[in-house]
Amino acid sequence: MRRTFQDAATKSAAARDRLDRELGPLPVWDLSALYAGMDAPGVRADLDAAEAEAIAFENTYKGRLEGLARGKSAGADLADALVRYEKLEDLLGRLASFAGLVYAGDTTDPVRAKFYGDIQEKITAISSHLLFFTLELNRIDDSLIDQAMAEPRLGHYRPWLEDIRKDKPFQLEDRVEQLFHEKSVTGRAAWNRLFDETIAGLRFEIDGERLPLEPTLNLLQDTAEEKRRAAAEALAATFKDNLRTFSLITNTLAKDKEIADRWRGFEDVADSRHLANRVEREVVDALVAAVREAYPRLSHRYYRLKARWFGKDVLPHWDRNAPLPKVEQRTIPWTDARDTVLSAYAGFSPELSNIAKRFFDESWIDAPVRPGKAPGAFAHPTVPSAHPFVLLNYQGKPRDVMTLAHELGHGVHQVLAAPNGALMAPTPLTLAETASVFGEMLTFKAILASTTDPVQKKALLASKVEDMINTVVRQIAFYSYERKIHIARKDGELTADDISAAWMSVQGESLGPAIELKPGYETFWAYIPHFIHSPFYVYAYAFGDCLVNSLYAVYEKADKGFAERYLAMLAAGGTKHHSEVLAPFGLDARDPVFWQGGLGVIERLIGELEAMEG
Repeated sequence: MRRTFQDAATKSAAARDRLDRELGPLPVWDLSALYAGMDAPGVRADLDAAEAEAIAFENTYKGRLEGLARGKSAGADLADALVRYEKLEDLLGRLASFAGLVYAGDTTDPVRAKFYGDIQEKITAISSHLLFFTLELNRIDDSLIDQAMAEPRLGHYRPWLEDIRKDKPFQLEDRVEQLFHEKSVTGRAAWNRLFDETIAGLRFEIDGERLPLEPTLNLLQDTAEEKRRAAAEALAATFKDNLRTFSLITNTLAKDKEIADRWRGFEDVADSRHLANRVEREVVDALVAAVREAYPRLSHRYYRLKARWFGKDVLPHWDRNAPLPKVEQRTIPWTDARDTVLSAYAGFSPELSNIAKRFFDESWIDAPVRPGKAPGAFAHPTVPSAHPFVLLNYQGKPRDVMTLAHELGHGVHQVLAAPNGALMAPTPLTLAETASVFGEMLTFKAILASTTDPVQKKALLASKVEDMINTVVRQIAFYSYERKIHIARKDGELTADDISAAWMSVQGESLGPAIELKPGYETFWAYIPHFIHSPFYVYAYAFGDCLVNSLYAVYEKADKGFAERYLAMLAAGGTKHHSEVLAPFGLDARDPVFWQGGLGVIERLIGELEAMEG
């Protein structure tokens, strides 16, 4: 047995070496734009400065805001307060961003974990001195605020002031808010960290080798079915061994959310997310209803087609994202991925491409797979006084190129929105996915246009359809699963079997009869980070995909000026509601027809694939 394991390890090491050569050098980010290192003097200096300023800010303004609003120089006085508050938010955001990015680089390193935990605690303590500010602002009569905003410096903050007033009905008294805030370190934040460190520490045994999560998930896209099956079974086995931990985390966080929602007076389990996204519940309900009604025309239809390509009636779940049979697979070097995405962006807008190029030229990307590194991919905006960073786990698959296009879309959006400042640069999640999905679409269309081989063209179309199904159908299924869990949790703790049953019910409904959910798949809810970090985040992906499908249709028919309007939309950051952002393009997410238009794009692509069969 030892010899078998040694042979497997040797073969695996050789495969990794070959992959490294094929990928070429991969970039590692340079976080010095934030701080030179965990022990940099600037970290301690900024913590001390932030604490001193937060205390001074509290002493200056706490209990005085309404008086200022009634004074002769209300606009100027309140503007002065907001400028100081925004500078503090930027400084605290810089510290939090640096700690989070350092931790994401290796969540299993105890030194990084301690640094991350310590910074979180200190920022929570410092920001407790600032809690009063938005609470007191929201207690000021609307008419006084409106009058004060006639002063241009305060009027600049109108979108933010109007935004926070939407939170007013759900605010609690100051001391309760402070208690919620301070206990978050030992509550939700601690359970989030436990999840992250547990996931990073998991190993999945395949052919005698123990792999981390990302390389194991990557094998689900391998050309060999036996490797896909082995990966799926390894995932199921390890998840099953850890279900008690994942069930406890899920139960605790669902209860924590239920307590907060009940105290704040939210009616529905997802209402707090809708409020944070600045989107109406009816809009989300219309999206969900439209997607679920379309399951048979989208995922069910496509997977029947894919099963035929594989010569089967049904596909086991490990073949859902398998590459098409008899299609040549190649590893895409990093430089090719970079050039593909930048060229696609440039074809739409040179400005878009030039901003994206900075991510490569200035070391804003961390691409290699490493033990302990956070799985998946993200673009972190950090703060307007710095710049975004992108994390990838790049392994040379076609989907990795699309992931690069996706995250660079986020990054470009974050760069363009940064001039709005720390308070108004952040974009609600529903609109935050627009630039990322649009970037994917630009890249896909560019690759498709340059592909002449019919087999490769079919593979490209199939890959895009699968990405859209994963973005729209799968994420709405995730949203339905979360609703089941949070509603059921109100009646008591859920067993691992309860959670798994909820998972399987939505997966069966969404994927359809052509996907066979084999034993073990019931555990796959365990590794999805959005359920833990951002409850009900997932519908934003479907929102963004359908929005971009409609937006792209406008682009294809548009006269000159579309790119300028698009960049202006991204530059708006969090200053505009989705209805204002979409109006220049003649789109309205409140219209049920809007969602049908976005879903129709996916249907037409599936139709193209079916036509290729004939």
